[in-house]
Amino acid sequence: MKRAFDLFFALCAAAILLLPIGLIALVVRWTSPGPALYWSDRIGRDNRIFKMPKFRSMRLDTPAVATHLLSDPDRYLTPVGSFLRKTSLDELPQLWSILKGDMSLVGPRPALFNQDDLIALRTEAGVHRLVPGLTGWAQIHGRDELPIPEKVRLDAEYLQKRSLGLDLKIIFLTAWRVLRRDGVTH
Repeated sequence: MKRAFDLFFALCAAAILLLPIGLIALVVRWTSPGPALYWSDRIGRDNRIFKMPKFRSMRLDTPAVATHLLSDPDRYLTPVGSFLRKTSLDELPQLWSILKGDMSLVGPRPALFNQDDLIALRTEAGVHRLVPGLTGWAQIHGRDELPIPEKVRLDAEYLQKRSLGLDLKIIFLTAWRVLRRDGVTH
């Protein structure tokens, strides 16, 4: 049932957002050199690596590490990068990952391939068995500012309590936090 819900939501969202997605792609291309999409190696279900698309919000010379590990992340932002991140519009191409089955609408946010500490703790807690999500329980509790052990604790809590009702609550709270721009540091 979760996969059917994901497909239905992703298809509806893609149809509604097709024009804005196209416009954002053009703006990204016009405001900085390079492709509109950035394909990031991420950790999926059972710790398999998959390619996750995002609208490119960072320059091409940005090191491939989590943003919070950069000494001066703002230095690497494209002219529209800060806006895309604060509004979460950079995440829209992940609808493709949901349609493809690499991601779900709700689940733990996919770790970068080199976030060994996060991957190890999630594996230890059994969270690695979940399909990663566009949003998740940890995401609505702090997004960028949560320390890794707290993210994993919340991901494990989601693993234990997951249900359609909880997923709907997470979707609603995500929309609320995105509209308020809560928890976005870059």
